[in-house]
Amino acid sequence: MADVSAQAVPTPSGEWVPDPVRQRLADFKLEDVLDLPEDAPRVELLDGVMNVVPSPAADHQDIANLLWYWLRANAPAEYRAVAAVGIRLDDRNAREPDVLLLRRPVESSHYYEPYQVVVAVEVVSPGTRKRDRLQKPAEYADAGIPYYWRVEQNPVHVYAYGLRDGAYKLLADSDTTLKVDEPFPINLPIQAITP
Repeated sequence: MADVSAQAVPTPSGEWVPDPVRQRLADFKLEDVLDLPEDAPRVELLDGVMNVVPSPAADHQDIANLLWYWLRANAPAEYRAVAAVGIRLDDRNAREPDVLLLRRPVESSHYYEPYQVVVAVEVVSPGTRKRDRLQKPAEYADAGIPYYWRVEQNPVHVYAYGLRDGAYKLLADSDTTLKVDEPFPINLPIQAITP
């Protein structure tokens, strides 16, 4: 019988950070993000620069998880709700929305192509207001993602947008019950996604 004992595993000292030279050159690609060590922080890729994305607070995570669960339970079979995965906008740009509704069939992946995404959802936090309200919707619209939902906190309020002539137009918003007909008839009680 082999002797099994705990042995020290060498680990690099300090936290992982992007290579500062490559950051200045802005030459990171999606393949570099996929090759990150398991203990690397969550990052989004913007114009070849890795941006560390802080972990969301508990309420933010609760809202995203409850919305994922509600979509999973209520979306038609041709859709699949996923969380904690990203959208590959191109080789130098990738975003990680809080929740995605994808068209089936869906293979397991960390990054999905824009044509696979039906709805991209961002839960707005104090540190992400500008990105979630302005930058990401413009990027998602440019990529042709048909629907974008923005969820504000305190109180929880959902804004549902549809892509029209290359830009998102507000379809509905509510802090009580979100009712929209696209991409399928939705009657979402906001209480169901409120922590």
